[in-house]
Amino acid sequence: MIGLVVVLAILAIVVLFIVGLYNSLVRLRRRCDNAWSQIDVQLKRRYDLIPNLVETAKGYLKHEREVLENVTKARQQAIDASGVKDKAQAENFLTSTLRSLFAVVENYPELKANENMLALHEEVTSTENKISFARQHYNDSVMKYNVKIETVPSNVIASMFGFAPREFFEIEEGAERQAPKVDFS
Repeated sequence: MIGLVVVLAILAIVVLFIVGLYNSLVRLRRRCDNAWSQIDVQLKRRYDLIPNLVETAKGYLKHEREVLENVTKARQQAIDASGVKDKAQAENFLTSTLRSLFAVVENYPELKANENMLALHEEVTSTENKISFARQHYNDSVMKYNVKIETVPSNVIASMFGFAPREFFEIEEGAERQAPKVDFS
Protein backbone atom coordinates (compact mmCIF):
# COMPACT_ATOMS: atom_id res chain seq x y z
CA MET A 1 0.00 0.00 0.00
CA ILE A 2 2.79 2.42 0.92
CA GLY A 3 4.65 1.51 -2.28
CA LEU A 4 1.56 2.38 -4.35
CA VAL A 5 1.23 5.75 -2.60
CA VAL A 6 4.93 6.51 -3.25
CA VAL A 7 4.62 5.55 -6.92
CA LEU A 8 1.47 7.68 -7.29
CA ALA A 9 3.18 10.61 -5.53
CA ILE A 10 6.20 10.37 -7.83
CA LEU A 11 3.91 10.09 -10.85
CA ALA A 12 1.93 13.13 -9.68
CA ILE A 13 5.15 15.15 -9.24
CA VAL A 14 6.33 14.19 -12.74
CA VAL A 15 2.95 15.11 -14.24
CA LEU A 16 2.92 18.45 -12.40
CA PHE A 17 6.48 19.11 -13.57
CA ILE A 18 5.56 18.39 -17.20
CA VAL A 19 2.42 20.53 -16.94
CA GLY A 20 4.46 23.37 -15.41
CA LEU A 21 7.04 23.22 -18.22
CA TYR A 22 4.34 23.04 -20.87
CA ASN A 23 2.52 26.05 -19.40
CA SER A 24 5.73 28.09 -19.24
CA LEU A 25 6.37 27.30 -22.92
CA VAL A 26 2.85 28.39 -23.81
CA ARG A 27 3.29 31.64 -21.84
CA LEU A 28 6.55 32.41 -23.65
CA ARG A 29 5.00 31.62 -27.03
CA ARG A 30 2.10 33.95 -26.27
CA ARG A 31 4.54 36.68 -25.22
CA CYS A 32 6.18 36.34 -28.63
CA ASP A 33 2.77 36.60 -30.30
CA ASN A 34 1.92 39.66 -28.22
CA ALA A 35 5.26 41.30 -28.99
CA TRP A 36 4.68 40.70 -32.71
CA SER A 37 1.22 42.25 -32.36
CA GLN A 38 2.80 45.34 -30.81
CA ILE A 39 5.05 45.65 -33.85
CA ASP A 40 1.97 45.34 -36.07
CA VAL A 41 0.21 48.12 -34.13
CA GLN A 42 3.11 50.50 -34.67
CA LEU A 43 3.52 49.49 -38.32
CA LYS A 44 -0.19 50.15 -38.91
CA ARG A 45 0.28 53.58 -37.38
CA ARG A 46 3.22 54.19 -39.71
CA TYR A 47 1.23 52.98 -42.74
CA ASP A 48 -1.59 55.37 -41.82
CA LEU A 49 0.80 58.32 -41.53
CA ILE A 50 2.65 57.76 -44.80
CA PRO A 51 -0.18 58.77 -47.19
CA ASN A 52 -0.60 62.05 -45.27
CA LEU A 53 3.14 62.64 -45.44
CA VAL A 54 3.24 61.95 -49.18
CA GLU A 55 0.22 64.17 -49.89
CA THR A 56 1.72 67.03 -47.89
CA ALA A 57 5.00 66.71 -49.76
CA LYS A 58 3.45 66.31 -53.23
CA GLY A 59 2.74 69.98 -53.76
CA TYR A 60 6.31 70.97 -52.99
CA LEU A 61 8.16 68.03 -54.50
CA LYS A 62 6.90 68.13 -58.07
CA HIS A 63 10.37 67.25 -59.35
CA GLU A 64 10.84 64.43 -56.86
CA ARG A 65 8.01 62.22 -58.08
CA GLU A 66 10.17 59.08 -58.06
CA VAL A 67 10.91 59.44 -54.34
CA LEU A 68 7.20 59.74 -53.55
CA GLU A 69 6.35 56.76 -55.75
CA ASN A 70 9.05 54.66 -54.07
CA VAL A 71 7.68 55.49 -50.62
CA THR A 72 4.18 54.52 -51.74
CA LYS A 73 5.42 51.24 -53.29
CA ALA A 74 7.50 50.42 -50.23
CA ARG A 75 4.49 51.03 -47.99
CA GLN A 76 2.35 48.65 -50.04
CA GLN A 77 5.07 45.97 -50.04
CA ALA A 78 5.33 46.27 -46.27
CA ILE A 79 1.57 45.95 -45.87
CA ASP A 80 1.48 42.88 -48.14
CA ALA A 81 4.45 41.12 -46.51
CA SER A 82 3.81 38.12 -44.29
CA GLY A 83 6.09 36.24 -41.97
CA VAL A 84 8.85 37.69 -39.87
CA LYS A 85 11.60 37.50 -42.51
CA ASP A 86 9.52 38.99 -45.36
CA LYS A 87 8.09 41.64 -43.04
CA ALA A 88 11.58 42.58 -41.83
CA GLN A 89 12.87 42.95 -45.41
CA ALA A 90 9.87 45.03 -46.46
CA GLU A 91 10.12 47.22 -43.36
CA ASN A 92 13.83 47.80 -43.91
CA PHE A 93 13.08 48.90 -47.49
CA LEU A 94 10.29 51.20 -46.29
CA THR A 95 12.60 52.73 -43.69
CA SER A 96 15.23 53.47 -46.34
CA THR A 97 12.66 55.08 -48.67
CA LEU A 98 11.38 57.24 -45.81
CA ARG A 99 14.97 58.32 -45.14
CA SER A 100 15.35 59.32 -48.78
CA LEU A 101 12.10 61.30 -48.58
CA PHE A 102 13.29 63.16 -45.50
CA ALA A 103 16.63 63.83 -47.19
CA VAL A 104 14.78 65.39 -50.14
CA VAL A 105 12.61 67.44 -47.79
CA GLU A 106 15.79 68.97 -46.39
CA ASN A 107 16.38 70.58 -49.83
CA TYR A 108 13.02 72.40 -49.77
CA PRO A 109 13.09 75.05 -47.00
CA GLU A 110 9.45 76.04 -47.54
CA LEU A 111 8.34 72.41 -47.15
CA LYS A 112 10.68 71.87 -44.23
CA ALA A 113 9.05 74.85 -42.48
CA ASN A 114 5.47 73.79 -43.32
CA GLU A 115 3.50 73.12 -40.12
CA ASN A 116 1.78 70.02 -41.50
CA MET A 117 5.08 68.59 -42.68
CA LEU A 118 6.74 69.32 -39.34
CA ALA A 119 3.91 67.63 -37.46
CA LEU A 120 3.90 64.62 -39.76
CA HIS A 121 7.68 64.34 -39.61
CA GLU A 122 7.49 64.36 -35.81
CA GLU A 123 4.75 61.70 -35.83
CA VAL A 124 6.71 59.46 -38.19
CA THR A 125 9.88 59.92 -36.12
CA SER A 126 7.97 59.07 -32.94
CA THR A 127 6.44 56.04 -34.64
CA GLU A 128 9.87 54.89 -35.86
CA ASN A 129 11.10 55.02 -32.26
CA LYS A 130 8.10 53.01 -31.10
CA ILE A 131 8.70 50.46 -33.85
CA SER A 132 12.31 50.18 -32.74
CA PHE A 133 11.26 49.51 -29.14
CA ALA A 134 8.62 47.01 -30.27
CA ARG A 135 11.21 45.16 -32.39
CA GLN A 136 13.56 45.03 -29.42
CA HIS A 137 10.79 43.68 -27.17
CA TYR A 138 9.85 41.09 -29.80
CA ASN A 139 13.45 39.94 -30.19
CA ASP A 140 13.85 39.72 -26.40
CA SER A 141 10.69 37.61 -26.19
CA VAL A 142 11.85 35.37 -29.04
CA MET A 143 15.24 34.92 -27.37
CA LYS A 144 13.66 33.84 -24.07
CA TYR A 145 11.28 31.49 -25.87
CA ASN A 146 14.00 29.96 -28.07
CA VAL A 147 16.33 29.46 -25.10
CA LYS A 148 13.54 27.73 -23.18
CA ILE A 149 12.72 25.30 -26.00
CA GLU A 150 16.41 24.50 -26.54
CA THR A 151 17.47 23.86 -22.93
CA VAL A 152 17.10 20.72 -20.86
CA PRO A 153 14.57 19.57 -19.63
CA SER A 154 12.08 21.85 -21.36
CA ASN A 155 13.47 20.89 -24.79
CA VAL A 156 12.01 17.41 -24.33
CA ILE A 157 8.54 18.81 -23.61
CA ALA A 158 8.92 21.35 -26.43
CA SER A 159 9.75 18.67 -28.99
CA MET A 160 6.94 16.40 -27.73
CA PHE A 161 4.35 19.16 -28.17
CA GLY A 162 5.69 20.76 -31.36
CA PHE A 163 7.07 24.05 -30.02
CA ALA A 164 9.21 25.43 -32.85
CA PRO A 165 11.82 28.20 -32.68
CA ARG A 166 10.80 31.69 -33.76
CA GLU A 167 12.66 34.00 -36.14
CA PHE A 168 14.22 37.23 -34.95
CA PHE A 169 13.30 40.53 -36.57
CA GLU A 170 16.67 41.38 -38.08
CA ILE A 171 18.22 44.11 -40.19
CA GLU A 172 19.09 42.86 -43.67
CA GLU A 173 21.18 45.77 -44.88
CA GLY A 174 24.82 45.57 -43.82
CA ALA A 175 25.19 49.35 -43.90
CA GLU A 176 22.56 49.75 -41.18
CA ARG A 177 24.54 47.47 -38.88
CA GLN A 178 27.62 49.69 -38.96
CA ALA A 179 28.09 52.77 -36.83
CA PRO A 180 27.75 56.02 -38.80
CA LYS A 181 30.92 57.99 -39.45
CA VAL A 182 31.04 61.42 -37.86
CA ASP A 183 33.38 63.97 -39.42
CA PHE A 184 33.78 67.39 -37.80
CA SER A 185 36.38 68.70 -40.28
